[in-house]
Formats: sequence, C-alpha cells, structure tokens
Amino acid sequence: MGTIRVFGIKNCDTMKKAMNWLGEKGIAYEFVDYKKAGVAEANLPDWAARAGWEKLLNTRGLMWKKLSDEERSTVDAAKALKLMAQYPALIKRPVLDTGRELLVGFAPETYAEKLK
Repeated sequence: MGTIRVFGIKNCDTMKKAMNWLGEKGIAYEFVDYKKAGVAEANLPDWAARAGWEKLLNTRGLMWKKLSDEERSTVDAAKALKLMAQYPALIKRPVLDTGRELLVGFAPETYAEKLK
C-alpha cells in the first residue's frame, strides 16, 4: 500500500475521530486540507468516478441546509460536482485514498477491514 492520503477539514469532529483511529493503529497518512484552493475541485472527478457522487455529497450537514431550495433540487452528477467544488464543506469527510481504494466517511469497522 502506498501513501495513504486523508482529505478533509482539520477542525471537523469526524476527521479527528478518523485521524485518532489511524494514529492508534500506527497507520501513517498524509493529511490534505481540501479547502485549500483547487484541491477538492481537482480531485472531484476522480473521486466521483471511484466512489460515486451520491456517496461524496453530504446532504446531512449544515452547509447543505444553508443552500437554497433551487440549489438542493434536482441534483445530478454534474450539479453535485459543481456544488462540491463551490462549497467543499459539502464533501463528506474524510475522503481517504489508499491509492487503490477510496473510503468516504469514517466507519472504524470499514477502516479496520480495508487498511489491514
């Protein structure tokens, strides 16, 4: 397994849980803040192809609730990618890239299984 890259926002509780879990298991990773210019937008097409835009789009977070009804209506792949590029907080966190697999969100059992 190559370098694990964890994409997200530093002060997110789910991110902290994931990074603590990785640290406790002694798994090395590189943290990438996807709010930094272009990081999310540049990776979104690849992430959507690998994980599906439906899995990436966080419709339960505060940012989603702040969107207008028009922005939230009839979301398809193109609209979802555009919204996530415009508002990176809409991307479910963390996005963990092992190089061969993309894990979206944090579930200890999934991490344990996929990061053996």
